[in-house]
Amino acid sequence: MIEWILVILGEILIAIGIFCDLVASIGMLRFPNFYVRLHAVTVGTIGGAFVPLIGAALVAAGSEFLGPYRWFMAGGAVVTAILILILAPAGSHAIARATHRAKIVPVYPKIADHLEEDEKLIMSG
Repeated sequence: MIEWILVILGEILIAIGIFCDLVASIGMLRFPNFYVRLHAVTVGTIGGAFVPLIGAALVAAGSEFLGPYRWFMAGGAVVTAILILILAPAGSHAIARATHRAKIVPVYPKIADHLEEDEKLIMSG
């Protein structure tokens, strides 16, 4: 009985991941500039990779036919999900900062640009 619940919960999480990937791909097409598109990619990475990996871990844990290997599959999925959860935001931040510093993409519309203000302080001081 508990195995079925794990499999159903895992399939729901995988379906949520599919939805997040779809929303992220639409955002990539519709958003106006690089920085907002980068946000869509990050949402797609977290929602479209982390959530389905947790779902895959639940499906693997609930699949008795895998025998003892189901715990290896579930553990691998959880470790990968945690790595993605930690590294995806750090990677997108590094890409955004490098792009901003290289002045490859204009920042628009812009209300405040704290990185530009910091660069002016460093250059003047």
